[in-house]
Amino acid sequence: MGCRKICKLEGINWNMMSTIEEISEELLLEEETVQQNEIVLFNDEVNTFDHVINTLMSVCEHSPEQAEQCSLIVHYKGKCTVKTGEYEELKPQCSKLLQAGLSAEIV
Repeated sequence: MGCRKICKLEGINWNMMSTIEEISEELLLEEETVQQNEIVLFNDEVNTFDHVINTLMSVCEHSPEQAEQCSLIVHYKGKCTVKTGEYEELKPQCSKLLQAGLSAEIV
């Protein structure tokens, strides 16, 4: 029995499989081209832990635990990525962090 007969018997359409593979490759390429940016928060000697935690909760929608962990990382490591996403989505959030007196930038 040739491959075509076996494939037909098993209900596999190789043209359809090829199309699915092509679409999958296109989707992977599209995903790779979407640029993911980060808001990086930097340590300073001015803001209190409470202020940083409250600001991260209100601006970046962090849970209290997440905001506290980020503030500790910033304190001990000097910086921490607090949000990732597309630039246009991060821009207003970074501006609000800056308006609150925090040191942050989008990278």
